[in-house]
Amino acid sequence: MERRTIFSDRLLPILLVLPQLAITIVFFLWPTGQAIWLSLTRADPFGIRVQFVGLENFWDLFADPLYTATVLRSIFFCALVAAISLGLAMLLAVAADREIAFRRFYRIFLIWPYAIAPAVAAVLWILLLHPQIGLIGRWLNALGLGWDYKINGGQAMLVVILASAWKEISYNFIFLLAGLQSISASVVEAARMDGARGFFRFRTVTLPLLMPTVFFLLVVNLVYAAFDTFGTIWAMTSGGPGKATETLVIKVYRDGIVNQDIGSSSAQSVVLMIGVIALTALQFRFLGRRSGGE
Repeated sequence: MERRTIFSDRLLPILLVLPQLAITIVFFLWPTGQAIWLSLTRADPFGIRVQFVGLENFWDLFADPLYTATVLRSIFFCALVAAISLGLAMLLAVAADREIAFRRFYRIFLIWPYAIAPAVAAVLWILLLHPQIGLIGRWLNALGLGWDYKINGGQAMLVVILASAWKEISYNFIFLLAGLQSISASVVEAARMDGARGFFRFRTVTLPLLMPTVFFLLVVNLVYAAFDTFGTIWAMTSGGPGKATETLVIKVYRDGIVNQDIGSSSAQSVVLMIGVIALTALQFRFLGRRSGGE
């Protein structure tokens, strides 16, 4: 039986929704509209002369091989960050879900990194991996490996991937551990009695039941890697050396704030927004299909 809340006064529900609606308009809809409008214009660095150019900024973007390279680099970066953070979080969640001593403390310590700001996380990794002052960086150079991510593009990409993935592991861990604890113990026990052991039981019983959570986290991790890693990358490498770690969000900032090319930067923001909308729609479609099937 469907239950509904009925208000005697029509004004009350409007007043209750109004604050959230105002926040949505001011901080989401208005900036989105501004970005779309600016992506259709071209202005001088001082914003004095503005010319409407239609879709020209978008044509210029996709005709630029540097932008295409940035897109491919961003896809590579996002895929590895999502894979590493999800994989390690899954291992930690499975381990923390077992009956082990002091598991409550382990869970608390594994959640803490999520509270660290991206720029602060970058500083921590710099203190570890910097070729001159980093504990691990100096040790790698002492082994003769020639470690210097400030001039080696491959090493720089590895560093920002590790730092970004480490920051997101805690978020994934929380959801995966909650998902594991929501699985009925009777299902796991029945699989054990049927002879399913170890990884085979995890692959055939636990993982299918966790798939809605895993897919949700996959989308969240891809969006995180595309947007929220700006502070980490900018603090560690500023998109360098060269353009080795320049992802789409770094390019948006560099073109819009540093180079003052507002039209091109806004067009890139719109492309990113469309990508996020597509991922979110895919997520809802997948979860809705699973819910309908179940």
